[in-house]
Amino acid sequence: MKAVILDAYSLNPGDLDWEVFYKIKSDKAIDWEIFDRTLPTETLSRAKDAEVLFTNKVLLLRDTLEQLPNLKYIGVLATGYNVVDIEAAHKLGITVTNVPAYSTNSVAQLVFAHILNIVNQVDYYSKEVKVGRWSSCQDFTFRDTSQIELANLTIGIMGLGKIGMKVAELSKVFGMKIIAFTSKDSLPDGIEKVSKSDLFRQSDILSLHVPLTNDTSNIINRDSLSLMKSSAILINTGRGGLVDENALANALNSDQLFAAGVDVLSTEPPSSDNPLLSAKNCYITPHLAWATISARKRLMQIAAENLQAFFDKKTLNQV
Repeated sequence: MKAVILDAYSLNPGDLDWEVFYKIKSDKAIDWEIFDRTLPTETLSRAKDAEVLFTNKVLLLRDTLEQLPNLKYIGVLATGYNVVDIEAAHKLGITVTNVPAYSTNSVAQLVFAHILNIVNQVDYYSKEVKVGRWSSCQDFTFRDTSQIELANLTIGIMGLGKIGMKVAELSKVFGMKIIAFTSKDSLPDGIEKVSKSDLFRQSDILSLHVPLTNDTSNIINRDSLSLMKSSAILINTGRGGLVDENALANALNSDQLFAAGVDVLSTEPPSSDNPLLSAKNCYITPHLAWATISARKRLMQIAAENLQAFFDKKTLNQV
C-alpha cells in the first residue's frame, strides 16, 4: 500500500521522527513516501497510486481527486480542512480526517506572549539595552514608554471554543475582566456574554478565536475598529482573513488603535507590500502558534491514530 505525506516539513523539520506512522498496522504492508514540500504541479504525480495521502496545506481539490482512483483516505495534518474538497471526497468514497484541539495550550500561550510583549515592551527594551541606552542611563532603571498592568483590564474574546476558553482561563490568572462574544448561552463564572458591538467598545484587549467563514471574513474592519478604544490592543492568532489588513494598518498608523499582535495574515507568506509589515506598533509572528514541539508531537500522534482507526474500521475525527 502506498502512503504519501505531501508536505511534511512544517510538521517535522527534523526534530521529530515518524516512528508513530511506521508502527501503524494494516492488512497490507505500507510503503511510506515522505516529501518536505510539494508544488501544485507535483501533486498528481506524487499522489498517483496512493491509497493514503496526508496533507497540511497542499490542495486536494475535485479535479485532482478524480484522477486518483486508488485513494481511500486523506489525513489533514491540521484542524482546518478547507484544503480538501470534502464534498468531492465523500462522493468518491474517500475518508477524510483532521486533527482537532492539538494546539490549544500552545496557541493560548502565544496570545499572551504577544500581549505581554506589547504591554511590557519586552522586545523594544531588549534591543535598547543592547545598543547602550541602559549603560548610559543616570538612573538604576531605564524606561521611556509606559508599562501597562493587566490586572483589572478588560479582555474581550471573540469565540469561546477550546482556545478561547483557554485564553479566558489564563486571563483570570492575570486578574482581568473577561467579556466574550459567543453563540454559547451558558458561560463559566467570570465570563460575561456581550454583543459584538459591546465587545469592540469595552475591550482593552481583543483576541480573535472564531473560524473564518463568510460571516467572519474581515470582521475586523474600518467600522469595527472605529468602535474600539484608541488604547486598545488587537490580537489575532485565528485566521488572517478575519482582519481587513488595510483598515488595521490605517488604524494603527493614525493612533486610532494602540497596538496589534498577529500570528496570521491573509496571504502566507506575506507579500512585501502587506500594509501590516510597516504599520506602527504591529507585532507579527510567522504563523507559529501551533508549532511548539509538544503540539506537533500531539498532532503527529493523533494523525497516526486516525489512520489506524480507519484501518480498524472505526471512526475517529472524520470530517
